[in-house]
Amino acid sequence: MLDRARRIVDLVGSVTRIRFVERPVDDPTRPRPDTRLARERLGRRPRVGWDEGLERTIHWFTRSAAA
Repeated sequence: MLDRARRIVDLVGSVTRIRFVERPVDDPTRPRPDTRLARERLGRRPRVGWDEGLERTIHWFTRSAAA
C-alpha cells in the first residue's frame, strides 16, 4: 500500500507527506476484492493494469477539475 501511495504522490506531482494512522477495527488485514460477480454476470474483466488505470484516473480528474 505504501508503494501505491508513493506512486500516486509522484504522479500528481504533490509534496504531500504520507501519514500513517491506526486502522479501523473492521479493516481487513489483506483486502481481497471479489470481482467474480461482475465477471460471471456481466462478463467484465479488468483490461487495464493498475499503473495505467491510475494514470487514466488522474488525467480524468485533472481535466474535470479544470472544466
